[in-house]
Amino acid sequence: MTATETPVDEETPLLQQQPKKKTPLPWSQYSLVLLLQLGEPMTSQVIYPFAPQLIRDLGITGGDETKVGYYVGIMQSLFFFTQAWTVLHWSRLSDRVGRKPVILIGLFGLSMSMYCFGLSTTFWGLVMSRALNGALNGNIGVIKSMMAELTDSTNIAQAYAYMPIAWSTGGTLGPIIGGSLSHPAERFPSLFGNSEFLKKYPYFLPCAVPATYTVCAWLITYIFLKETVQRPTSFRSLIFGPDKKLKLEQNQVATVDDSDDKPLPLRSLLVFRVIIAASNYAFLSLVDIAFRAIQPVFLSTPIEMGGLGLPPSTIGNILSVYGVLNGFIQIFFFAKMHDRWGSKKVFTAGIAACIPMFLLFPIINYLARSQGLTPLVWGFVSLQVGLAMMPSLSFSSIFIFITAASPNKASLGATNGLCQVAVSVMRAFGPAAANSLFSLSMAYNLLGGYLVYYILVVIVGIALFVASILPSSV
Repeated sequence: MTATETPVDEETPLLQQQPKKKTPLPWSQYSLVLLLQLGEPMTSQVIYPFAPQLIRDLGITGGDETKVGYYVGIMQSLFFFTQAWTVLHWSRLSDRVGRKPVILIGLFGLSMSMYCFGLSTTFWGLVMSRALNGALNGNIGVIKSMMAELTDSTNIAQAYAYMPIAWSTGGTLGPIIGGSLSHPAERFPSLFGNSEFLKKYPYFLPCAVPATYTVCAWLITYIFLKETVQRPTSFRSLIFGPDKKLKLEQNQVATVDDSDDKPLPLRSLLVFRVIIAASNYAFLSLVDIAFRAIQPVFLSTPIEMGGLGLPPSTIGNILSVYGVLNGFIQIFFFAKMHDRWGSKKVFTAGIAACIPMFLLFPIINYLARSQGLTPLVWGFVSLQVGLAMMPSLSFSSIFIFITAASPNKASLGATNGLCQVAVSVMRAFGPAAANSLFSLSMAYNLLGGYLVYYILVVIVGIALFVASILPSSV
C-alpha cells in the first residue's frame, strides 16, 4: 500500500458513495415564503419597545413599578397560550387541505388582531387582541413544512440558513417601528400633532404598519404562492364529503399510493425521535422567550430598581441592532458551521451561550449603579446582544432534526404542529413566569434583586442535558 492509498479494513464500505450534487434552491417560491413569514416577527416584536410604557399608560399597575413586568409577561404569553390550543389543528389541517389556504387564514388573523391591538385602550382589550392573534395564526408550523417540501437533503441546511432573514428583518424593523412611531403626535408634532385619532390611540400607528404589511403579504400569497401538498382536499369536500366522481378518483389514486402519501394518525407521531426533537425545541424556545421577555423590561426599568432606565426609542435601537447582526450571522455562517460541526454541536453551543447571556444582566446593572451608563456598561450590553445570536443558530439546527424526525413526508405538517404545541406551551409559560420572577426579585430584593437570572441559568442547564440526548447526526 502506497502512502497515497486509503487504508482498507473490514469496516470500509464496498462501494464508496459519491457526494450528492447540491440541488439549487427554488428561489421564486422560496423568496415568497420568506416574504410572507416576515409579518409574524414584525407583529410580535413591534410591541416590545413600548409594551412596558403601554402598561404604565393604562394605569393597571396603580403606579407600582414592580408590577409592570408581571402585566407585560401576561400580555406576551397570551399569544402563545392560545396558539398552543390551535396550532396542531392548523398544521394537521394543512396536511389535508394544503399549506396555502391555512397560511391565508393565518395572515388574515395576524393582520386583524394587530389593528385591534392598536385600537385597544384597556388591558382586557389587549388581552382579547393577543388571544385572537395566537388562535388564528398557525403559520409558524405550516411554513416550516412548506420549506421542507421545497428542499431536499442537499440544500435544507442552506434553506434554514436563509430562513432567519425573515425573522431578523422582522426583528430589526419591528422594534424600530414600535420604538419610533409610538405616541406619534408627541414625537412628530409637525406631521401628526393635529391628529386627534392618534392622540387617543397613541400606539395604533406602530401596530398598523405591520398589520398593513400582512395584508399585502396575504395578496401576494393568494396570487403567486404555489401549493406544495400534492393532492390537497378542498374545504368543500372536507366539510360535506367528496362527490362520487372525486371518490372514484381518490380510490384509483389510493391503489398506487405508498405510505409516504398518507398522513398518519396523531398517535403514530409519538415516537422517540419526534419526542426528543420536540423536547429540545421546547426547552430552546423557553430559554429564548424568557430572554426576549425580560430584556425590554430590564432595559426600561430604572437603574436603582435593577434595570437601565432607557426610553422606548433606545430600546428599539438595541433590539434592531440584534436583528441586523443576527441575520448577517445566519446567512453567512450557519450553513458553514453546520456542514463542519453538524446539527447537534451547533445546537448545543447555542444553548450553552445562554449561561453568560443571562449572567450579564446583574453585571450590567451593578456597573450602571456604581458608575452610570459608561462605555463599559454599553460594552457589556453589546456583548450580551452578541451572545443572544447564538440561540438563533440552535433554532436553525433543531428545525433540521424535526424535519428528519417526521415518520413520513405526508405527516410533516402534523409533526411540525406537534412540536409547535410543545413550543407554544413553553412560550406561553415563559414570558409570564420570567417577568413575574423579575418583578418578585425586585419587590422583595431576592438575592439582590437578581434571583430571576440564576433560576434561568439552572433552566439552561436542564436544556443542555436534554440536548445531550439528541442523536449525534441527523
